[in-house]
Amino acid sequence: MNSIDLKSLPTHVAIIMDGNGRWAKKRYMSRIEGHRKGSEAVKDIVRTSREIGIPWLTLYAFSEENWKRPKTEIRALMKLLMRFLKDELREMQENGIRLRSIGKTEKLPDDTRAALLDVIQKTAANRGMTLTLALSYGGRQEILDSIKKIAAKIETRAITANDITERLISDSLYAADMPDPDLLIRTSGEYRISNFLLWQIAYTEIYITPTLWPDFRKDDFLAAIQDFQQRERRFGASYE
Repeated sequence: MNSIDLKSLPTHVAIIMDGNGRWAKKRYMSRIEGHRKGSEAVKDIVRTSREIGIPWLTLYAFSEENWKRPKTEIRALMKLLMRFLKDELREMQENGIRLRSIGKTEKLPDDTRAALLDVIQKTAANRGMTLTLALSYGGRQEILDSIKKIAAKIETRAITANDITERLISDSLYAADMPDPDLLIRTSGEYRISNFLLWQIAYTEIYITPTLWPDFRKDDFLAAIQDFQQRERRFGASYE
């Protein structure tokens, strides 16, 4: 922790957690074992974020495209999600962590969705950190849903086309109060955004690490924070 400046932390860190399958394959294990090990990394990074004082953490847990995976793998992922929610509720309460979700969560199995909503409700008053899980999430779908919401307002004449602004679009997204990410971390060395927070990452700093997600731990996270703190954020402006 000595290597980072606690006074200039990113307000919002988003993470594309990639590499569970490759981690397992390298060890001749099932993909499910990779996901199980990956859930341990989730706990470690959530705990570290709260410890150093990151206000917002968003994890890409399950994409819209992930529904194309084998049913056995999907069932295992949903069971791991339920176990995480049940096991971590106490720690979330003790550490003031508020859980939220973005995405088409109505597609989740009934028991998984019920467990998710239960933890969201029980942690709603917490203000220490907001942990957002992107579940059945797609960035294009989020923008599409935002457009539909705005179009409905135009149809009812609540607004006109001239009222459409960037602020209005942002306010129509799944979590209107969520600040844009300052830092996006992607594990496993892939140079893709993978349909994640497409509107919100316009000026986000991106950090790519070859480390596979199950191996990504506190020191790796702090290294990403340190790299972020060494960058000069210009937001399109130039400084001479």
